[in-house]
Amino acid sequence: MRKAELKDFLNAKVIQYNNPNFIESDPIQIPHQFSIKEDIEISGFLTATIAWGNRKSIINNANKLMELLDHSPYDFVMNHEVNDLEKLEPFVHRTFNGHDCIQFIKSLQHIYNNHGGLESVFTSESDTLQESISNFKSIFFEIDHLPRTEKHISDPLKNSAAKRINMFLRWMVRDDNTGVDFGIWKSIAPSQLSCPLDVHSGNVARKLGLLKRKQNDAKALFELDHALRKLDPKDPVKYDFALFGLGVFEGF
Repeated sequence: MRKAELKDFLNAKVIQYNNPNFIESDPIQIPHQFSIKEDIEISGFLTATIAWGNRKSIINNANKLMELLDHSPYDFVMNHEVNDLEKLEPFVHRTFNGHDCIQFIKSLQHIYNNHGGLESVFTSESDTLQESISNFKSIFFEIDHLPRTEKHISDPLKNSAAKRINMFLRWMVRDDNTGVDFGIWKSIAPSQLSCPLDVHSGNVARKLGLLKRKQNDAKALFELDHALRKLDPKDPVKYDFALFGLGVFEGF
């Protein structure tokens, strides 16, 4: 497939999947329950953190987590008492358990109290946000923490594709005019985003000739970023909808 044909094909798939119907089967529905910026970004970050495995299970457990946070995640993060955290102890999603959850609440409070909030921590003037993600992990765990919890935030500088954080950043930064991604972070440009690279998007990208590397790691992400920026330098990550949709819904 020639570049022009490939671009037309993928653009058509973006239109097909980047619309409100996408929300009802995707974890992005969790932050769509909220209207306050901080509620959207905290619920989105926590949901993205547990976004691996069965999608129904992700959505169910993210809803349970919002219930535990009294459906006011920002207020809970900022104003919880120590004994409020006890009800989080039974929470579990795969290897992310209640103790990890409590650590995340403490680290989020630290970021809002001392670093200007999530958007401020991720903001960067670099062409991509991969160094920002690594820096975010350092800030997130600069307070006393459980070492086991560190595994739940990826580090691109250690060759991770950081799929879940890149997905979260897409949610916050892209303003797609269709009501799917939020576009509430104005200090970061969509051109800086990287595709949430997972088994589905990776396999489709390889079949379409956008990616040659076999592992879904940081090097593969760099390669895919380069290919997608050639198709649309201003909004390369819109093609996540096409790659993911082709893989999950069409078995491409």
